[in-house]
Amino acid sequence: MRLTPKNELEYRYRKLQLEMAGAGLDAVIMLQNADLFYFTGTVQTGCLYVPASGDPVYLVRRDFLRARMESGLAQVIPFSSLSDLPGIMAGQGHPVPKRIGLELDVLPVNLYRKYLSLYPDAHLLDASPLIRRVRMIKSHYEIHILQDAADQADKVYRRAAQVIREGMSELELAAELEQLSRLEGHQGYLRMRAFNGELACGQILAGPDSAAPACTNTPLGGMGLTPAFGHGASYNRIGRNEPIVVDFASCFDGYMVDQTRIFAIGGLSDRLRRGYDDMLRIEALMMELAERRPTWGSIYDACLALAGELGYAENFMGGAGSQVPFIGHGIGIEIDEYPFIARGFHEERLEPGMVFAFEPKLVFAGEGAVGIEDTFYLTEQGLKRLTFSCRELVVL
Repeated sequence: MRLTPKNELEYRYRKLQLEMAGAGLDAVIMLQNADLFYFTGTVQTGCLYVPASGDPVYLVRRDFLRARMESGLAQVIPFSSLSDLPGIMAGQGHPVPKRIGLELDVLPVNLYRKYLSLYPDAHLLDASPLIRRVRMIKSHYEIHILQDAADQADKVYRRAAQVIREGMSELELAAELEQLSRLEGHQGYLRMRAFNGELACGQILAGPDSAAPACTNTPLGGMGLTPAFGHGASYNRIGRNEPIVVDFASCFDGYMVDQTRIFAIGGLSDRLRRGYDDMLRIEALMMELAERRPTWGSIYDACLALAGELGYAENFMGGAGSQVPFIGHGIGIEIDEYPFIARGFHEERLEPGMVFAFEPKLVFAGEGAVGIEDTFYLTEQGLKRLTFSCRELVVL
């Protein structure tokens, strides 16, 4: 079990305090698990109070002893009720805050109202953009963990090549790959910040069913096993001469990388094969552009334009009527972090330390889906690839 070092946690909350100073916040209070893990090193139930200056205070309702063991923060305090928060902070010497930042993108309304009652004279503001900007720049410590996740991703890819066989179901293949990833340290589920953002470990899809749209904000959906979770692998049987999509988010010590590879038994039609090669061209264009540190949206615009020039206006990033307005997304503790390689993001530029998945994909109704996905990080020296499995179409 890897515990986040004390100096890493301090580096993170000091960066947040700089963001808070720019926004004029007296305090930020966090409850969401991904943010708690990032800033405390654990996800025990409670809240983290980050003052404008000084050390943060982690108040834990359950389980305090485990939080004390797993967190490198100096101030970890047991408490029984959120109502005790103002009194505990006063006892720690912190003045009553007038401007408080909360995770308003994920905070339930009832908890928001509770904070209003605790601090009736304060302005409650959205700290989520500040938190996400801090998390968007990965440290060397985080990059090393992401490299471990990429090693796991390559093992999943190699296992897929070993076990895919004609007649097996998407579900059977997904189970094989999920078992391997679990044994290699995958936590078993994916964190996604978006409301109702539910994802399995990956999208294992085959043939025409890989073109089925779904409720997820992803270019591929799949039928799933039930309308209760209407996407992902189904009982559909894998056949010959059809695309088999292995879109898998590998995870190690809480950090994820995203990788997609395409397999086929026998081969693919000329259209699908050409489409796959063209998605490699779009990925190459992104890599060329990223070296210049452009805006997130300009990469999207250029790659979308190339897809149109290649004849895929109705197939790129989803089937007609179900296309998503992005080609890449930040990734780390959550699968939808900053940066967004997406429509309209023309104010933010790529910066060293950013990690993102880039996933140009094509969907052809009645035939299936093809594409590529890799996870990258930007350094002062240029763009580096985290996922490293062979990018060739795998014909079995």
